Amino acid sequence: MVERLSGKVAMVTGIGSGMGRQVALRFAAEGAEVLGCDIDADAAKATVEAAAEAGTPIDSVQPVDLTVSGDVRRWVDVARERFGRADVLVNAGAIAPRTAPSGEMDFETQWRPTIAGEVDLVFLACNEAWPLLRASGRASIINLASVSAFRGSRQMAMLAHCAGKGAVLSMTKQLAVDGGPHGIRANTISPGLVRSAMTAEAEAVDGDRAEAILARTLLGRIGVPDDVAWCAVYLASDESSWVTGGNFPVDGGVLAV
Repeated sequence: MVERLSGKVAMVTGIGSGMGRQVALRFAAEGAEVLGCDIDADAAKATVEAAAEAGTPIDSVQPVDLTVSGDVRRWVDVARERFGRADVLVNAGAIAPRTAPSGEMDFETQWRPTIAGEVDLVFLACNEAWPLLRASGRASIINLASVSAFRGSRQMAMLAHCAGKGAVLSMTKQLAVDGGPHGIRANTISPGLVRSAMTAEAEAVDGDRAEAILARTLLGRIGVPDDVAWCAVYLASDESSWVTGGNFPVDGGVLAV
């Protein structure tokens, strides 16, 4: 089979776990040269080892705090020195949102860390990598929004998370506008509930919360990281060369009803 990402240089954030890990592994399996990063050095190294064992090696810079401009610049500098360009940038990394009901959220310890961990890190990566994406001339930015960019939740306190993911959705549309003349495409994937350490910690994938979410999921199951990774492969590949400014729900049908 032809490798769908052969010859492409892909930068992927948050490769230590969840969707970022699976995107990095799937991209490598599809022939891309992957440079990842993560704030958790041990987790990133584990992903690198898993890729090597599979015969599809990737490389990584760690630890990288994606909310710190100097850390992001250090990661991008490695890509610049090694490849001179970036054909794909996937912003999969995120910090677990701080939750509190409306009217009870603390600005400094809950609101601001959530916005930094969902919006600032996307901006910083796109901003620093922009010259490398321009150098490609056929680049693809893939940002992870969420179904929470479109709807609230009765199961969890999601005020800052909804705001953050809504910002990612809108930011990506402007990135598509700005990138068009330079051959840079920009799209979002909006996952529904996906199994990960972060969603397990929030008690969202088991118990009453999960049952309530499953009740409105048309395909009757919680997502897995590979569901998102396959969509990212499409958006990273030349198959989507005329696709930009779009949003792709990967949610089992939650947004359909």
